[in-house]
Amino acid sequence: MSLIEQARHAVPAAAALALTWAASADAQGPAHPDFSAMTRGWLAMGTDFKPVPGGAQPVKDDPAHPHVGNGQGKQSSFRVADTNNPNLTDSAKQSLQKTNEDVFRGRAVFSREARCWPTGVPTYDLNQAQPVYFVQTPKEVVMIWQMDHQVRHIYLDVPHTQNPNPPWHGESVGHYEGDTLVVDTIGQNTNTYVDNYRTPHSERLHVTERFHLTNGGKNLRADIVVDDPATYKQPLKIFQTWRQVNQGPMAESSCAESGPGFFDFDVEPIPTAAKPDF
Repeated sequence: MSLIEQARHAVPAAAALALTWAASADAQGPAHPDFSAMTRGWLAMGTDFKPVPGGAQPVKDDPAHPHVGNGQGKQSSFRVADTNNPNLTDSAKQSLQKTNEDVFRGRAVFSREARCWPTGVPTYDLNQAQPVYFVQTPKEVVMIWQMDHQVRHIYLDVPHTQNPNPPWHGESVGHYEGDTLVVDTIGQNTNTYVDNYRTPHSERLHVTERFHLTNGGKNLRADIVVDDPATYKQPLKIFQTWRQVNQGPMAESSCAESGPGFFDFDVEPIPTAAKPDF
């Protein structure tokens, strides 16, 4: 059994262990940043990554086709990527151009979570409209996005397995450095994207996130490094921020129950099981 599998089996009751750990931390003084609470979640501030000044730029709008989001007083539009980004490889540009052509021919290219698909890492950090909750235990951090209950498992103080089987959110291991949770993710399948423009990636994708509180604990920030030589000529340094929301315990949500008829567009299908669960 791998160290990660041992860690996974060691936390069958994550919420209960989190409360025990929190009580111990209160008695001994705070040892690690606390992102968790039964009634506190974190709402993403924006659906695009922000660049670190002086570094390579993330994919942005084609200047001739600026994106208009919902609630901006104009007809909303789908994203059209600027394929002239100098940090993109030729294969990444070609993939983005195909997506642009889908938009131009009238296809509704919604964000992946809007069609009930897992978003992968780092796009998980852009999941919008509903908050993400944290459960922190001594051996594992669990991130749960309320919409469709997308879950990420981050196993603490263990190495990566030698040959991870690429799942939707990859294999994430982490550790604390003072007031920061450092998360290292590899082993993702190639059915996800790096951002909401549908920038592709290979199985060599390597993502490092550094989560820490800002603004007196009212905000959460992740400084992110995205490294994939199949997509970027040099690693991409970006960040995302969230604001604290106190809306009560996590609500139940099931994306796929809305069904395909909710969207009267030419869209990709929602996930469908090939066989019954039971």
